[in-house]
Amino acid sequence: MPAFRRKSAAVLAATASIALFASACTGQSSSATDDASKDTTITFWHGWNSPGEAAAIQADVDAFQKAHPNIHVKVVGGINDDKINQALRAGGSNSPDVVSSFTTNNVGKFCSSNALVDLAPFLKKDGIDPAKTFPKTMNEYTQFNGKRCTLPLLGDSYALYYNKDAFKAAGIDGPPTTWSEFEADAKLLTKPKGDSYEQLGFMPNYHGYETTTEHYLAQWSPTYFDASGKSNIAKDPAFEKGLAFQKQLVDGLGGFTKLEKFRASFGEEYGDTNPFNTGQVAMAMDGEWRLGMALAAKPKFDIGVAPLPVPDGQKATHGKGYLTGTIAGIAATSKKQNAGWELVKFLTTDTDAVVDFANAIHNVPSTLDALKSPKLTADPRFKTFLDIAQNPNSTTTPASFNGGQYLVSLQNLGYDVESGKQGDIKAGLARTAQEIDAAIAQAK
Repeated sequence: MPAFRRKSAAVLAATASIALFASACTGQSSSATDDASKDTTITFWHGWNSPGEAAAIQADVDAFQKAHPNIHVKVVGGINDDKINQALRAGGSNSPDVVSSFTTNNVGKFCSSNALVDLAPFLKKDGIDPAKTFPKTMNEYTQFNGKRCTLPLLGDSYALYYNKDAFKAAGIDGPPTTWSEFEADAKLLTKPKGDSYEQLGFMPNYHGYETTTEHYLAQWSPTYFDASGKSNIAKDPAFEKGLAFQKQLVDGLGGFTKLEKFRASFGEEYGDTNPFNTGQVAMAMDGEWRLGMALAAKPKFDIGVAPLPVPDGQKATHGKGYLTGTIAGIAATSKKQNAGWELVKFLTTDTDAVVDFANAIHNVPSTLDALKSPKLTADPRFKTFLDIAQNPNSTTTPASFNGGQYLVSLQNLGYDVESGKQGDIKAGLARTAQEIDAAIAQAK
């Protein structure tokens, strides 16, 4: 499943601290008095709710319990971030010991509020070096301001899906590597039909499912915040260039109004009638999960997958992409943090557990060893996503004190730019930067 973006919630208030001391078998902390070698039961909350996904995470939990027969895990699925936030604030006997979240946006809040415990001492005690265990970008998005309160639990990477049959019919030899090539291909692949389209080369609008500002902008390798923590979007030219290019695509492919009318005809994003599956669009920006879904829909064309294009001046970085993923951590309100650590460690660092879960739900493995495992059973085209996950030039959106609110502000600017409401992109970025800084200051 994709790592869904959610709007930020209230700042968390829970606080906790951990100081570990050595233990022969399990991580132990002076503030968490539970003995993880004794018989105990912990509660694990996660967000997966489809039958296949729920069965996959349960299989990993079953494997953990087989390896740790004294630790029993009560699994609760279908939990969203709002419920997690409420539980981490409230605590109590019904609150979780271990949580996972589909969004990295809340890492800043989880860490800065101490709602999730600092995992660095646990990692150090067990001799786990995050830099040697997890891909660079995943290693970055699981911590905030030097504090690591989460670990990656599978990842998502974004790439270009393209209709090979449509490419052949248009006389295009292969997928574009630069945005200028992409724009030219999108126009060649577009077949107007009255005031609509028989086929659209690409749906550039920001409501076009995965065509969000952060997914586009990742290919320009932007810096969202400066060293002091202030918004950098009005200073880094990557933002103006990225927004301007998207607007250029919108205008060149028929204009905002015509594209929006066509978009209204699209089927469900996660169903068989996704516009890429039906052939309504010839190219799509999407995550690794789309491959399995698209193949299951039995499209009438051959599917190609390639890294997203890069700016013409950054051609040497082609192969990079945007990364995000599911995260896991231990609740500061838990009285069974040592046992909770054993589960988190298993789910996030055990190679077989990571590979089995990735194979089951078609996500990207989140450890370096798992990415190279011969047990991966993915379609050969899936290698594109594995390579993006390991590419040192791949980027993510950084954590913030108020979660992903800064991305909501930037996306709102994008809506205004593409529709023509905001004609001066520089002025819009300056105003939005002030909005972002004010919101973060209030959250602090």
